[in-house]
Amino acid sequence: MHTKEEILEAFSRLLDIQDELREKCPWDHKQTNESLRPHTIEEVYELCDAIMSDDPKEIQKEMGDVMEHLVFYAMIGREKGLFDMGDVLQKESEKLIFRHPHIYGTQKADNPEEVSKLWEQVKQSEKDGNKTVLSGVPQSLPSLIKAYRIQDKARNVGFDWDKREDVWDKVFEEVAELKAELEKGDKENSEKELGDVLFSIVNAARLYHINPDTALEQTNRKFIQRFGYVEQKAKEQGRDIKGLTLAEMDGLWEEAKRINELTN
Repeated sequence: MHTKEEILEAFSRLLDIQDELREKCPWDHKQTNESLRPHTIEEVYELCDAIMSDDPKEIQKEMGDVMEHLVFYAMIGREKGLFDMGDVLQKESEKLIFRHPHIYGTQKADNPEEVSKLWEQVKQSEKDGNKTVLSGVPQSLPSLIKAYRIQDKARNVGFDWDKREDVWDKVFEEVAELKAELEKGDKENSEKELGDVLFSIVNAARLYHINPDTALEQTNRKFIQRFGYVEQKAKEQGRDIKGLTLAEMDGLWEEAKRINELTN
């Protein structure tokens, strides 16, 4: 591992390289916050993919890509005379100290739950902090993650189930309401009820300390792997997957499932 001095030297090198690219590279020279934004989103998702795959080499690579974007935004801020990387780092350090009064102050928080509640309280008291409990949830978050964050923030101010087992009554109630609307053929109300079902499932996951986004992504990957097996087997038989019967696809699916269970 590198020393702090070596890390600071590497960070300084990245700053210098980004400055040079901004001056000499036509692509870098024309970039703005707005043009970089979609690329940043893509890089963050690529980092998330690497984390989900638990691939240290890819995590390191994608972290570098995300870091380069942060350096780029700071450089643009400096060009506009608004802020530079020093301001970004100093501001973040001050924020972390302010939001950890149980470490740097006199408050007490002896477990992660107490720390989360204290964190929300402190954010509300910041000069430029969130004005309401839920205002800190970004509007652009994916809906599944947003639902989890909304519920978690509400929990931090005491708005939560007394007993987590009670959430299942709500889940079953919402499923029944969805089923009723589907049977009536009411698409608009069915959509609303489906949202309620998903929200209640996210709530149950949170109460049982399961991240619903991670859980769903694991299932997505599992489905892709098993469906890919079905598709590959069809090709090996010289057939198009669309020519397989449902029974044949189910049989290959079960094969893929057994292989997956044996290798995990």
